[in-house]
Order: sequence, then structure tokens, then C-alpha cells
Amino acid sequence: MSLSMKLEVRQSQSLSMTPQLLQSIRLLQYGHLDLQAFVEREAERNPLLVVEERDGPPVAPASGALAAPASPFTAQRRESPRERGVGDPGGAGFDMQERASGRPSLLSHALGEIAELLSTPLERKIAEALLADFDEAGYLRVDVPAAAQALGVPTDAVHKVLTRLRAGAEPAGLFAGDLAECLALQLARKDRLDPVIRTVLDHLDLLARRDFAALRRLTGEDEAGLLDMLAEIRALDPKPGLSFEADLHPAIEPDVLVTRAATGGWRVELNGAVLPRVLLDADYVRTVTAECRSPAEKEFLGACQTSATWLLRSLDQRAQTILKVAAEIVRRQEAFLDEGVGGLKPMTLAAVAQAVGLHESTVSRVTADKTVETPRGVFEMKFFFTVAIASSTGGEAHSAASVKHRIRLLVEAESAGSVLSDDEIAARLKDEGVELARRTVAKYREALGIASSVQRRREMNARKIAS
Repeated sequence: MSLSMKLEVRQSQSLSMTPQLLQSIRLLQYGHLDLQAFVEREAERNPLLVVEERDGPPVAPASGALAAPASPFTAQRRESPRERGVGDPGGAGFDMQERASGRPSLLSHALGEIAELLSTPLERKIAEALLADFDEAGYLRVDVPAAAQALGVPTDAVHKVLTRLRAGAEPAGLFAGDLAECLALQLARKDRLDPVIRTVLDHLDLLARRDFAALRRLTGEDEAGLLDMLAEIRALDPKPGLSFEADLHPAIEPDVLVTRAATGGWRVELNGAVLPRVLLDADYVRTVTAECRSPAEKEFLGACQTSATWLLRSLDQRAQTILKVAAEIVRRQEAFLDEGVGGLKPMTLAAVAQAVGLHESTVSRVTADKTVETPRGVFEMKFFFTVAIASSTGGEAHSAASVKHRIRLLVEAESAGSVLSDDEIAARLKDEGVELARRTVAKYREALGIASSVQRRREMNARKIAS
């Protein structure tokens, strides 16, 4: 056998994706923060682009129906910040009375406790730095050696700050490192932290499982004594931070706003507060065009004009695509807006893509990192896509989210003498037209954080005895 080289001409077709096309695809999946950062980078590179600040007065929304003709929806692109004042606190629509909750801020309360309990500026600075790990429940989970190294202070100094905060902060349990410590701090304030109850707190996993036999061996207490301790522990506050207004993280700015229309349908709009305002400076273009002399200058100006025009077109196409997909989601999930989770319908990316005339991958990119504000709260777009569960009566399929909601309701309606097993829950659901296997019920129950029927029965019996 011999090897040889030869030239051969072949004709074939292939899809060539230009850099602009690739970037247009990326724009679809950008959240509004990533999009703003991208636009600012483009404006730095392109002198013809102007990014306007959104600090002016609200502008009336532009009209333009984008929803399906048979649907009672209006889909619009809102060109101004929301009138409720989220994007414009100084605007005429901002109502402080509506925004105020009447509760003090958790972060401001924590800073006040730090100022009151710690005497030296260094201790206060350490405590304020540690607040980066402060969560909404009021816990301060700190790796002391790592924190001390990062702050450049002795480990003992961090320990001293934490000890003072945990011992003196109000309410008791604030700044605790975990649940057991939170409960121990509250019991210590009541002078009830004896060695026996400390042992119980060290084994909260056994208490959660109602494994009283193991607890009796560890503590030497009888079941009546353990039930008394359980009642005392249940009277404590496991999350003291929740009594304050949480302000540890910025509020989510939704990409799409859904409100009730005056005609009784639903109004779908883009949130102008998160849409970048990008303009092509025509006056500057005319000025620099007149000054261009060399071919290199003209080539650079032409490239900037092409890039700016592409960006403006891509941003408008992105907005229209998001609006189109959002309107279709709202049209399909109208029952959810009226009834809540129980009305959530099965919906897939493929079904929405077919309805709006887009590819499934495009709809997937559109719904990534996007949120929708509805009268029932703010939800990720992905929340509305749920798998279908067959109906036992041959009727319309049910969504997985609505079935989980129904399982939760069944468990919440239980009493001490009628705790439902997974098989019984499956039977109840079948009677209601939901065909679900026992193992699927168990999977959904665990996903909801609901204990098994054995654990729930122990819990109810313990409550009954303790009361």
C-alpha cells in the first residue's frame, strides 16, 4: 500500500456565525445588570454612542399590541421608570407611606447594637466588617481565623467582639453562629441553660426526628421531662432577625411588569427602569465626518457607525422578543394570576416557542435571568415552566408546581389522628384527578421540606402531650 497527496475541490454548505450574530444571541440571555455593563463597555469603545441616565420625569408608555389577537392582554414597552418609584425615588409617583413597612431595618438595628455594646473604634470596625456574613435570620456565621487574617487582627480580638455581641444583643439570639447557639443564647438569658438542655441542643437532629429513646440515654431524663424541654424550646425564636425589615440585599428589579388592565385582562410591559437608553449622536457624527481626512479615519468612523447601528437594532430586537415571550407566558398562565399556584398550568419551552414563532433555544435564552413582577409577587420567568402530570380522568394535565401546592395543603390539613402516608396522599390526589405514583409523592414531599408521615405523627403526638 502506498500513500500519496492530492488536491480536491468540494462544494458544501455551512452556517457561518458572524461576531455580531453571536453577540446578538448573547444579548438575549443577559440579565439587565449584565446588559447595562455590556452597553457601558460598548459606549467606552465607540465615541458615537451616548448612554442616557434615567433620572428624568416619567414618560407616558408607548402603545403597541404584541399579544396574541385572541387574548385579552396588552403588551407594551414602557419607556420610563415605574411610577411606583422603584427606579425613581424622587419622582412624583413615589409614596413613602406605601413603601414604609413600619418595622426597623435589620442592618440599621445591628449597627445600633454594635455601637452600644462595643466600646472601642477597633472593635466596632471589626464588627462592621463581620456584617458581610450577617443573614436575614439574624445569624452571623463567621470563620473566625479566616476573618481575623483578612482583617489583620488577632483571632482573640474577633472572638471577643463576637462574644460581646452574642451575650448582650437584643433580641437574644441575634448574631448567633447557628440554630443551636441561637436557642442557647435565649435560654441563657432566662437562666434555663442547664447541662441537660444543653445536651438536647447539641443533638437537635435527634429532637427533629423525635428520637426520644436516644435523647433519654444521653440526658437521663424521662419522656415527660423531654417533652417539657421540647415545649420550652418551641417557645423560643429560631430566627430573631425576621422581626426586622430585611435590607441586606438590594431589591430585585423585574424585567417585565404584569398589571391588571382597565378592560379586565392583563397588561404586559417592559420595565423601563432597567432598559438602557442608547442613542447615536447624529450631531457628533456630522461633525467628525466633515473633519475626516485620511482613509484610516474614514474607515474607523464607518466601523463605529456600523457597530452603533447594530447595537441599537439588537437592543430593540431583544426588547421586542422578551415582550413577545412574556405576553405568551402571561396568556397561558392567566389562571395563576387569578387563583395562585393552584392555577399554574403545564408549559414547556417548545410550546411557547411554537406559539411565538421562535426557536426553542431562543426562548430559553430569553427566559434566563429574567424576572416578572405580578400582583402575586416577583417570579423568575423559568418559574412558569413546569412539567405536565397526567389527569386520572383523562382531562387537562396538571403542572408539577400546582400538585406540590396541593400536597402541602393536604399535609397542613392533617390532625393528630389522621396523618396521611405517601400512599394515602397519592390516593387523595387520584380522587382529585391527579395521577401520581407514591415515589413521586415522596420526591415532591421531600422537595417541599415536609417530613415523613412517621415524623409528622411523632410531632403531633408530642404537641398533644406537651399541651
